[in-house]
Amino acid sequence: MSNVIVNKVKAGELELKEKVVAINRVVKTTKGGRAFSFSALVVVGNEAGVVGHGLGKAKEVQEAITKGIEDAKKNLIKVPVMHGTIPHEQLTKEGAAKVLIKPAAHGTGVIAGGSMRAVLESAGITDVLAKNLGSANPHNVVKATFKALATLREPVAVSKTRNISLKKVFNG
Repeated sequence: MSNVIVNKVKAGELELKEKVVAINRVVKTTKGGRAFSFSALVVVGNEAGVVGHGLGKAKEVQEAITKGIEDAKKNLIKVPVMHGTIPHEQLTKEGAAKVLIKPAAHGTGVIAGGSMRAVLESAGITDVLAKNLGSANPHNVVKATFKALATLREPVAVSKTRNISLKKVFNG
């Protein structure tokens, strides 16, 4: 796993920060020798509930990152962030990667491993407990984390669905 690189990019009216999660060098053996190319897994987010991920492939690293950013802008999702944490616990699976994310008390911080940390911080989540229970493949971990964040329900929607007050959703 590579170090996470952070830069700012603009998508419409959103000020997005990019984080490069993984860069992979790919080698294709041809008759004339070896041909090298790169793939970059990139996460972008405005640190206020909007986050996206993308994959870029090119002959040069910087070009692969740029393509990854453009792809990530096309895959943006809105995450319900309440007081810096998520509304409820979520367990999801993508491929062999299994991801568990839990809300945490204020001041806990982001307790998560590599790929998940980049996604959660880009989404603007400041207090969360997260655990990767399966494969550590960054592509599947990022996809599983996105699936978990996309399936989170807002407390207002839960209260309307159950026909109970918002206060009862939190108190039991």
